Amino acid sequence: MSTQERKQRLELLQGTLDLLILRTLLLGPAHGHAIARAIEINSDDLLQIEQGSLYPALHRLIKRGWISAEEGVSENNRRAKFYRLTAKGRRQLTVETGKWDKFARAIARILRPAGQESEP
Repeated sequence: MSTQERKQRLELLQGTLDLLILRTLLLGPAHGHAIARAIEINSDDLLQIEQGSLYPALHRLIKRGWISAEEGVSENNRRAKFYRLTAKGRRQLTVETGKWDKFARAIARILRPAGQESEP
């Protein structure tokens, strides 16, 4: 990836990483690297999650009871910690998704006021 492409990546808003992790784990248990990779792939490489952000977020989500962790073996036969969405985490994902949708609508109203033609 070129320096220009790195500069064009989007910065995550505070709290967004938690939502992205919860949504990723909705698909099933995954280890940290797989979670980060899934977010990157599903964002068309716009979002890159660094380990220094990912693992503190995972620990925070465990502490809140939204995810659980258990030891396992990764696809390349290495020991790894696998994270799983809990029932409480599923409920929180619904809450957080609603908050995000409301936030995105508010931003859209500011960027594209009703009755105003869109500009580049």
